[in-house]
Amino acid sequence: MSQSNIQQIPQQESPLTRPSGQLDHLADLYRQMLLIRRVEEESARAYAQGKIGGFLHLYIGQEAVAVGSIATLKPEDYVVTTYRDHGVAIAKGMSARAVMAELYGKVTGCSKGLGGSMHMFDAKTNMLGGHGIVGGHIPLATGAAFASKYRADGRVTLCYFGEGAVSIGGFHEGVSLAALWKLPIVFICENNEYSMGTPLSRTMSVEDVSMKALGYGIDRDRFFVEDVLDVEQRIGEAVQRARELSLPTLVEVRTYRFRGHSMSDPAKYRTQEELEDRKKKDPMFRARAKLLNDGYGESRLKAMEDDVEKEVMDAVKFADESPEPDASLLEPTTYDGPFAS
Repeated sequence: MSQSNIQQIPQQESPLTRPSGQLDHLADLYRQMLLIRRVEEESARAYAQGKIGGFLHLYIGQEAVAVGSIATLKPEDYVVTTYRDHGVAIAKGMSARAVMAELYGKVTGCSKGLGGSMHMFDAKTNMLGGHGIVGGHIPLATGAAFASKYRADGRVTLCYFGEGAVSIGGFHEGVSLAALWKLPIVFICENNEYSMGTPLSRTMSVEDVSMKALGYGIDRDRFFVEDVLDVEQRIGEAVQRARELSLPTLVEVRTYRFRGHSMSDPAKYRTQEELEDRKKKDPMFRARAKLLNDGYGESRLKAMEDDVEKEVMDAVKFADESPEPDASLLEPTTYDGPFAS
């Protein structure tokens, strides 16, 4: 079994000791986290302006989980996640334009504006959707992993869910079948400590989610997220186990969201002091500090950040100017033709 205790983040390496290739890799991970952060911030702004309707669940604070874990995958691998899905979709390769247009309900979005915030899907990148029913997507992810094993295609499935989902029947069904059939899947519990607005102490008798793996005889891991490279390394072990041995793993990743459960949540169940303390450990800013500490260069970082800003503003403009879906979408998205005239 993998380690089950929460591990402390190791100390930073000395300046200039990280090889340039590793620095470039960390810079790429930082860029992805920053892109997700800025897309989410602009999404919040657009929501406040009435340009985005329905629910909006932001990924701000949790970016290192998706970015670090998806960095371990191959393009053909599958990802299935919850309704907090914008950041996961971007990390899997979906463009900021496609995400923002979908949030705006425009026809140029990834699902032609018909899915919205909670249903990001992209067949080209094997992003198999955000799903709105808590825990309901976990058996679907298990099914994707079953298909991979049946076809012997070598693909791995990552399945993300919050700690609130581990008490749902679908969680136990999915993990049970994955263990029984020895499927190539990694179950990632993004434990952000508040199931909507309820603290862990009021929702779980045992707060160590990874211990549930013991009931199914599968490997487990559990750690706090403060370093995106640590996420990559720890999830990478589980992905390797899935790909080479066709064995599932349950990983509890202790993270933290800086906003409420959704845009309608004022998050009054936690103190401002708690929030500010957690922001000091923001993995995105830790990555930036590590890049500077290891000699990446302020000017290179500034150029990258300016490029991200342009990409995000372009996505907002694209979504603003894109057309709404029209009635021509009704037939092909409702029925499977061809139809007799």
